[in-house]
Amino acid sequence: MSQLFSPYTLGPLQLKNRIAIAPMCQYSAVDGLPADWHMIHLGNLALSGAALLILEATAVSPKGRISAQDLGLWSDDHRRALQPIVAAIRRHSPIALAVQLAHAGRKASSAVPWEGGGNISIEEGGWRTVAPSAVPHADHETVPLALDDAGLAKVKEDFVAAARRVHELGIEGIELHGAHGYLLHQFLSPLSNQRTDQYGGSLENRMRFPLEIFAAVREAVPREVAVGMRISASDWVEGGWDIEQSVVFANELKQLGTDFMHVSSGGVSPLQKIPVGPGYQVGFAERIRRETGLPTIGVGLITEAAQAEAIVTDGQADMVALARGILYDPRWPWHAAAQLGAQVDAPPQYWRCQPHDQKQLFGPTRLGQR
Repeated sequence: MSQLFSPYTLGPLQLKNRIAIAPMCQYSAVDGLPADWHMIHLGNLALSGAALLILEATAVSPKGRISAQDLGLWSDDHRRALQPIVAAIRRHSPIALAVQLAHAGRKASSAVPWEGGGNISIEEGGWRTVAPSAVPHADHETVPLALDDAGLAKVKEDFVAAARRVHELGIEGIELHGAHGYLLHQFLSPLSNQRTDQYGGSLENRMRFPLEIFAAVREAVPREVAVGMRISASDWVEGGWDIEQSVVFANELKQLGTDFMHVSSGGVSPLQKIPVGPGYQVGFAERIRRETGLPTIGVGLITEAAQAEAIVTDGQADMVALARGILYDPRWPWHAAAQLGAQVDAPPQYWRCQPHDQKQLFGPTRLGQR
């Protein structure tokens, strides 16, 4: 039996297999509101056969957007705009849903990737960003405003309000974005956090604000909503955030009731040197899983069915997440199931495409035609 296609319990979520779709920004919203693109894009991924679909980084405030085209959930108008998309997915797919709640911090006010992705200054129509410290992401970029007590309280309120809207949408999971150089990661890393108050300096202090955010979100929604965290396990820069600190942080999250850890890396510094290769981040997930016992999602150049099967079978991660790979092949789970001799969900409208030599791929099916 394929372990990749075995059931798994992620906190309160009962999942049919171990495949998640990682959050991927689409930069296609208007004032934070989803557009037609989101219905097409998310609907397509919902039919993939994966067990969990995590919606893209969804900003908790306008200032927290990576770009002006980011999806948002800072008002009830945004919640209402997402409702028909969620309803359509529910009608046609058994996939579980989660939302990645995010604040970009000093990496906000950026151009979309196909326009270069660079920092947009205030003079060019961007906005003043906020961060733990008044330190820009790169030389010659906008210097962020260091968050004061009122600013910290506002960020926390924004996360809580957005989390409640996720629950009101009937979505089963929340992933807090603590990776890729965005605000919560900026607090964790000594490269970006140069504060001298209770939120900076020691590891305990640098972890304090992300832990406060997690605790507030966990308290704001019922236990039947899974709440986890995505982290960058390493900055890939000497003197930065690393796997040892990540293990400590994960254990602190465990005490607060996290349901999972989604383990990525990098993003906080342009000086990073990432040794990219197949499964290059999976070792981080394995160590966090081993040293904390937490359910762990591995991600990063996982492209082959046998590779994903081995990651789960060998205990390197409890689940695998695909991002770019599933954009390239939106039926990756179907093809993986065929290779591994497993079964996968497919909508009845597509049952006729089941290959002749894979009569059990979609489970029990019944087709007739005159």
